[in-house]
Amino acid sequence: MKKIFILTGEPSGDKLAAEVIKVIKKSKLDIEFLSVGGQHLNSIGIKSIFDQKDITYIAFTDIILNIFKIKKKINETVKKILDFNPDILFSVDSPDFTLRVSKLIKLKRPNIKTIHFIAPKVWAWREGRVKKMKKYLDHILLLFNFEKKYFDKENLKNTFVGHPLLDSNKNEKVEINELLKSKIISIFPGSRKSELKLHTPILIKFIEKMNEKKNDYKYIFHATKNSKDYLIQIIKKQNINNIEIISDDKIKSATLKKSIFSIVKSGTVSLEVCKHGIPSVIIYKMNFLNFFIAKILLKIKFVNMINIINNEEIIPELLQNECNSEEIFRTVNYFFSKPNLINDQIIKVNQTISELTSKTSSTNEASNVLLSYLRQSS
Repeated sequence: MKKIFILTGEPSGDKLAAEVIKVIKKSKLDIEFLSVGGQHLNSIGIKSIFDQKDITYIAFTDIILNIFKIKKKINETVKKILDFNPDILFSVDSPDFTLRVSKLIKLKRPNIKTIHFIAPKVWAWREGRVKKMKKYLDHILLLFNFEKKYFDKENLKNTFVGHPLLDSNKNEKVEINELLKSKIISIFPGSRKSELKLHTPILIKFIEKMNEKKNDYKYIFHATKNSKDYLIQIIKKQNINNIEIISDDKIKSATLKKSIFSIVKSGTVSLEVCKHGIPSVIIYKMNFLNFFIAKILLKIKFVNMINIINNEEIIPELLQNECNSEEIFRTVNYFFSKPNLINDQIIKVNQTISELTSKTSSTNEASNVLLSYLRQSS
C-alpha cells in the first residue's frame, strides 16, 4: 500500500489539496492518506492529526507572537509524519508552516518525496529562497507559468499546473431563486479573524453609505464555515436588512455568478471572482507594523495577481489607508457610473485568465505528478 501525507496550514490550502486528492482517489492505486487538514479534506474521508485552526496564523507579527506554539506544532507534525512513513509528503501553501516541516522530514528521512503545491512568491520577495528550497523539495507545482524561470534557474524540478480556481466550471444546480431576484454585490471580507476584525466594520459602513443613496442591492458576505458565526455576531448588531451571510460552497458559487459587482480582500479568492467575469475592487488592511515590514520586503507594485502579471492596475486596489468606507463607496459608484470601465476590466481580465489556465485542469496536472512519483516507487 502506498501512503500520502497531506500537509496544509489554512482553509484555502485545505480546499486546494482536497480537489487534487479527489482525482488521485480515482486511480486504481491502493493509497492510505493522513493529513493536517480541515473541512474539505475531512469531507472526502481524510483524517487530520489535529485541528487546522491550531496552526492558522497570518502575517509577520502573528508568527512572531505565536512562534513557540508554531514550533511545538511543527515538531508534533514531523513526529506524526515519520510514524506514518509516507511515500509522499504533499504540502500545500502556508510555507511558514509546511516548508519548515518538509525541511525537517527531508533531513530525517530523505527517501520521502516532498512535493509542494503553490510556490512561495519568490518573484515578490526573497528570490534567494529557491537555493534553500531545492535542498529539501523534490518537486514544486506552480500556479502561474511565469514562475518557472525562477525554479529552472536553480534546477528545482517544477511543473506548471495552473490554478484550481480557474478550472472548468462544474454543472451544479442550486435553487436560490429568491436570493437571485436581487441585484447582488458579493463581498469577500477574508477568512481569518484578523482580516474580519479589520475589514467587516469598514464594509458595513460602506453598505450604510450605499443604502443612503440606493437600497435595492443585496450584499452577500461569502464566509467559511469557521468564520460564519463570527461574521453573524458582528453584523446582527447592525440594523441592516439587505445583508446575507452564506458559507455553503455551491450556494456561494451560484451567488457569485449572478453578482453584478464584487468587493474582494486581496488573495486567492480574487481569481475566482475574475474567472466568473465579475467586475471587482480589491481591498486589504493590516496593522501598521505588518504593513511597514511588507513595504520594506516586497518588490512589487501591486498585490493582485491580474495586476502583477499585466504591470497595470486593471482591478483597483484599495489598500491600507485607502481601505476605508468612503473610498470603497466612491470607487464602486464610479464604476457603476462608467459601464465602459467595467467592460474594459472584464475584457482585460478574461485575456489574462486564458493565459493562466493549464491544458487540462490544475487538479489533473497536479495529481499526475503525485501519481508518477508513487508509480516510480513501486
